[in-house]
Amino acid sequence: MSKGPLSGVRVLELGSFIAGPFAGQLLADYGAEVIKLEPPGAGDPMRRWGIVQDGQSLWWPAIARNKKSVALDLRHPDGQAVARALATQSDVVLENFRPGTLDGWGLGYQALAELNPRIIVVHVSGLGQTGPRSREAGFGSIGEAMGGMRFTTGDAGSRPARTGISIGDSLAALFAVVGTSTALVERAASGRGQEVDVAIYEAVAALMESTMVDYERAGVLRTRTGSVLPGVAPSNVYKAADGADIAIAGNADAVYRRLCDAMGRPELATDPRFDGHEARGRNATVLDEEVERWTASLGSAELLRILAEHGVPAGKIYTAPDMINDLHYAARQMVLRPETDDGVAGPMAGIVPKFSRTPGEVSAVGPRLGQHSRAVLGELAGVDDEAWKDLLTRGVVAE
Repeated sequence: MSKGPLSGVRVLELGSFIAGPFAGQLLADYGAEVIKLEPPGAGDPMRRWGIVQDGQSLWWPAIARNKKSVALDLRHPDGQAVARALATQSDVVLENFRPGTLDGWGLGYQALAELNPRIIVVHVSGLGQTGPRSREAGFGSIGEAMGGMRFTTGDAGSRPARTGISIGDSLAALFAVVGTSTALVERAASGRGQEVDVAIYEAVAALMESTMVDYERAGVLRTRTGSVLPGVAPSNVYKAADGADIAIAGNADAVYRRLCDAMGRPELATDPRFDGHEARGRNATVLDEEVERWTASLGSAELLRILAEHGVPAGKIYTAPDMINDLHYAARQMVLRPETDDGVAGPMAGIVPKFSRTPGEVSAVGPRLGQHSRAVLGELAGVDDEAWKDLLTRGVVAE
């Protein structure tokens, strides 16, 4: 990698599943050299996660793209020594083990900082590195629950629902990338590294808007409301004549007037029931019925065309095939199909955000386990041929 804004930054990725590896994927997207350390034999469970074909997860080529794989047993003292050697040649260690695990292996921040004062250690865990519950196991689903998101997700009267994706892990990964980038900026001034502590539940809680102050100051407990936000209308999902679900956000006063014009119902703009934000919120159910009576009379393509012409924010509720075939996705390179030795991988999501001068690239898909072990350990950890053979024979490394 040489094009991205993080070109020249070397990251050691330790850990497995989603939160740490997704953060590593994003850093690699932005040009960092990401060396993924995986246990010999099995590797990261993400290699077999989700839909599997030919023994490999369909997700793996994307979440491990642009990374180098080093199969190294971190539970073995010799593996730990090799990892410390790699850390002396790195800028960032990214890990998502249970808190305390790295310290037990001699790979905690204090140990690594003595060898490399510029090292930045980014921790991603369920409950953080400190606090009375820090040593408890914590998956993304628990973070979503404790962060407050599950309580607000789903239909009124239903059980708290999952969003459909591993949003807690992904949010933690995003904050890990923000923390890594910010720590790198600070290090450029101070010359010193530091620890970055990302807790999944805190990553979720940080996005919960005004829920805490709404409750404490106004006695309002925000809960599950399905596809609507109470007091905001019209802003919902409406059926088109062809059965497609169309999201329309016409709640702002000026936008609502344009929606009424698009519907051919200008009188609704001055109807006392809907004249003003608060009135529309009080009468949201009746207004939604009026909007859907109109949307149900038109096919989705025609409906979206009319709404776009009138400047009303709207969009079809996309499925995977909608995303794959969308011209706007294609124009912005959001559906990638990288070439591989075996053909073509993907489709996979493109790089976000877009950088005008240093765009980054997907130069390689997820590597086979241990694909880069020999080259990386020889170059960065000083493992010569004799030492390599010894480590290989004892199962400390694999290729």
